[in-house]
Amino acid sequence: MTIFDAIILGVIEGITEFLPISSTGHLIVASEFLGLEQTNVNKAFEVIIQFAAILAVVLNYPSKFTFSHINLWTKVLLAFLPIAIIGFIFSSQIKAMFNIEIVAWMFIIGGIIFLIVEKFYNEKETHTTDVEDVTFKQAMWIGIAQIFALIPGTSRAGASIIGAMLVKLNRKASAEFSFLLAFPVMCATTGYDLLKHHNELFVAGNILNLFVGFIVSFIVAFLAIKLFLKFLENFTFVAFGIYRILFGILLLTLF
Repeated sequence: MTIFDAIILGVIEGITEFLPISSTGHLIVASEFLGLEQTNVNKAFEVIIQFAAILAVVLNYPSKFTFSHINLWTKVLLAFLPIAIIGFIFSSQIKAMFNIEIVAWMFIIGGIIFLIVEKFYNEKETHTTDVEDVTFKQAMWIGIAQIFALIPGTSRAGASIIGAMLVKLNRKASAEFSFLLAFPVMCATTGYDLLKHHNELFVAGNILNLFVGFIVSFIVAFLAIKLFLKFLENFTFVAFGIYRILFGILLLTLF
């Protein structure tokens, strides 16, 4: 991996982590185009730059990361449990699904689901407009929906946002709960990969790439969060659904 590769992957991760279009799927595809093998080191690199993007949530929502919001974080952690349990039990099976064809089909399926949900979704009928008001029952259902994100190409953000919309959160609250939910998910996955591959990652040839990718991902993600919320003030998720379908078809055509 070169510095150029690290920058490209950092930009892609920063843009896609919080959009419902699968950051993992885009990183897999980008790695294919860049000629990067899906080695353990490169996979760990991708997870760590994902964590850099997650830190952008802290900078965007500093007030949420205080003890005064312990009730909110209890709900976030409750929503985190399903994916943590299923991911741990089926980790080897999940890793076996990391290929372009599965990513492509999950892009298409996810896009269709977004279009269907938006077809019947009426934001005026939602009763949760602030993440602080999410109930424990809603949090659990969002967490169950997030399990589908274990399939590459599904999108963690997409799965949790769809789950949130189905339990009557408005679009903005759905996106913000998804942002916060990303924090424990990525802390867990990053910590695991650091422990497993630290000897390979932190060597002279990798440290600079890791640093560059981390910083780029953090900056781009910080801006992406702000722009995404602005977008949701005036638009729906339909555009993302269409993008997912077209991107999935393109992948099936090319590969």
